[in-house]
Amino acid sequence: MRNNHSFQAAILAFFCFTAGHAFSQATFNIWPGIAPGSENWKQKEQTIKNTPVGTVILNVVTPTLTAYLPDKGKATGTAVIIAPGGACIALAMKSTDELAAMLRERGIATFVLKYRLQEKKGDGMPKDLNEDTACQYGIADAIQSIKFIRQHASKWGISVDKIGIVGFSAGGMIASEAMIQKDTTDRPSFAALIYGAPFASMPVIPSSLPPVFMSWAQDDMEAGYAMDRFYKALISAGSKPEAHIFSAGGHAFAAKKQGTSSDYWADDFYHWMQAEGFAGNK
Repeated sequence: MRNNHSFQAAILAFFCFTAGHAFSQATFNIWPGIAPGSENWKQKEQTIKNTPVGTVILNVVTPTLTAYLPDKGKATGTAVIIAPGGACIALAMKSTDELAAMLRERGIATFVLKYRLQEKKGDGMPKDLNEDTACQYGIADAIQSIKFIRQHASKWGISVDKIGIVGFSAGGMIASEAMIQKDTTDRPSFAALIYGAPFASMPVIPSSLPPVFMSWAQDDMEAGYAMDRFYKALISAGSKPEAHIFSAGGHAFAAKKQGTSSDYWADDFYHWMQAEGFAGNK
């Protein structure tokens, strides 16, 4: 994440989630009024479609959740928040629509988080990009999203103790920070970190964390080191993360089929959810 790649290459490297249009959806503002910390932001949100990496969103000021709710007859009571990647300077919204469709079809409510981004100035990756600073707003929005869904859980048929978060790349860093909050009521019920974890400083990791699923590829030159470091830190803190480390797939393997075992990461994640009691029976 620290290399000065072109903007498109950076987005591809931190690429994660698409908000799909294959089924009905509803979008909600997660904060009552202006999100704290962005009261004086003047940038204009920008959506760029049909790029080589799909739709890209920049300069997000108003964070939202877009809900994809399952049919009531299939609903399991579980909800998953999905945080896209994009180095916390953009949101890459392509190709993991399959995850939302799969989870919804299997009775899991899915909420796509469009989190705040600092203003993007100039082309390419910022030379002085600091993930801790850039992602702080996304972390706050993820925590608020968990609170928001818990507040409205009953009307959506969601169990307050079955609300998880999945993050891809930079979204994985955001999800990792949400799950280690000191206030346990702010944490998700479970978390999945897909080629994304703390990239800069290592946070203090408390004990008694919620269940966590981790997935990355051995040849991921962007996030492999961060995933391995965070996995070991979780173990040292007494946690028992489920880790799926693929021999190949590179970064952002959820975005593309490559004929490798990483093509089936979503099935692995779902089976883990079943084993943890967050999804229906096999």
